[in-house]
Amino acid sequence: MKKYIVMGNYSPKAYQGFIKDPKQDRSTAVKALTEAVGGTFESFYITRGPYDFVAVTSGDMPYESFAAIKLAVEASGTVENMVVLEEINMNKAAELAAKAMSGYKPAG
Repeated sequence: MKKYIVMGNYSPKAYQGFIKDPKQDRSTAVKALTEAVGGTFESFYITRGPYDFVAVTSGDMPYESFAAIKLAVEASGTVENMVVLEEINMNKAAELAAKAMSGYKPAG
């Protein structure tokens, strides 16, 4: 099962919504979005730093499912700079790199 880490920033429009309804739970919206594309919601955090939120999800859906979420939420005007990270198996990547290097001759 793949894991996806999603980070982003809220827009001024979103901040207006938070002020209007300060008790809203955005994790509910994140869970609904995740489940709509066949994923499993794991956690959601409002964060301090370069990103305003981080969500962790999992499932066997393709990366395009999260590209669809990015399109939808950024089109709403409430989220900006959304980044979707997909967990990878570093050992498998290293094995493939070793295989690729066996036939590669560096320039020079």
